[in-house]
Amino acid sequence: MKPQDDNKRINAIADRIKKLRIDAGYKSYQRFAIENELDPRQYFRVEKGQNLKLSSLFRILNIHGVSLSEFFKTLD
Repeated sequence: MKPQDDNKRINAIADRIKKLRIDAGYKSYQRFAIENELDPRQYFRVEKGQNLKLSSLFRILNIHGVSLSEFFKTLD
């Protein structure tokens, strides 16, 4: 697998996280982060595909009520 393939996958994950936020009615990533007790700077990085930890992903999915398998199912 090529490094650019990894970047495409990371960006797809970041885009899906952003879509979850927008679908939940949040236009602002900052408002979403603050209302859900997330660090806004860190959340911004998550949506940009930078420094995404699994623990952060799990927390964001829990906020949205989305299972890990459901989240990744739409990324294929």
